[in-house]
Amino acid sequence: MESLKPKIAIIGAGNVGSTFAFSLMISGLAREIVLIDKNESLAKGECMDLNHGVSLSHPTKIYAAGFDGCADADIVVITAGANQKEGQSRTDLVLENVAIFRDIIPAITIYANNAILLVVSNPVDILTYVTLKLSGFPANRVLGSGTVLDTARLKFLVSEYCNVDSRNIHAYIIGEHGDTELPVWSNATIAGMNIESYCQVYEHLANAKVELNEIFTKVKNSAYQIIKAKGATNYSIALALVKITRSILRNENSILPVSTLITNYYGISDVCISIPSHINKNGVERYLQLNLSDKEQEMFKHSARTLKSIIDTIKIE
Repeated sequence: MESLKPKIAIIGAGNVGSTFAFSLMISGLAREIVLIDKNESLAKGECMDLNHGVSLSHPTKIYAAGFDGCADADIVVITAGANQKEGQSRTDLVLENVAIFRDIIPAITIYANNAILLVVSNPVDILTYVTLKLSGFPANRVLGSGTVLDTARLKFLVSEYCNVDSRNIHAYIIGEHGDTELPVWSNATIAGMNIESYCQVYEHLANAKVELNEIFTKVKNSAYQIIKAKGATNYSIALALVKITRSILRNENSILPVSTLITNYYGISDVCISIPSHINKNGVERYLQLNLSDKEQEMFKHSARTLKSIIDTIKIE
């Protein structure tokens, strides 16, 4: 049977995969959604539940399948892997999830030769690099969700502090999606003004420099707090995935801080890391060279070196 377009395959029907499937269904972006999970009963159950809401949403074909379900997919979204546990860093997940990816990436590429691969599983930067190497796909067609969610968290908290619509805040978190990520305050603006200059206009924001640094700390620790409280993060990452997916499917040319392979970026090469990138129907059309302050350059290099040190411990054939 001929596939409906656009078609999205989701690998992993757990908290993130199923929430993304729901968000995707109500967005109306996809005409066909296939859920693939080693727990076939779970995947079928999630699809049954989703299908019961189709008449209340958008016409969408939703079903469970094996890896053959990746055939003709426009995007394959990979959420499978061991979950991050309370007190565990994202990098602690490396060996367990790399072993899983050694099995699933070849299985995906057998059927999805022309798809864009979007990696969500943690540690996302390491697994994006592993996916790139195992798939043999060109770099533009393999990307990770990166710091898109971290950036959204930053915008929300800054908006709360400044009492301004988060959509009017232009700021990025770059680097590792993890403990070494960094905010690019030197490039952050509100209403076209440097964020610190904006804050100086309002007396109650006079302590902005200290407050903004505290906000970043909250952003960096958000996932740990959510995992402690409810066991997993799922809603906001699902919406971040919808944003990335929309930019690809609708050729929106959005600028998003996804994890992508960089070459000679402030002297750093051969690592997947999050930087603002031009996203369209080709995946990562190109990444952008930010004008970082000296301090930010050092923080970015530290983040990249941290990732590379982990990659060096992994033998990828």
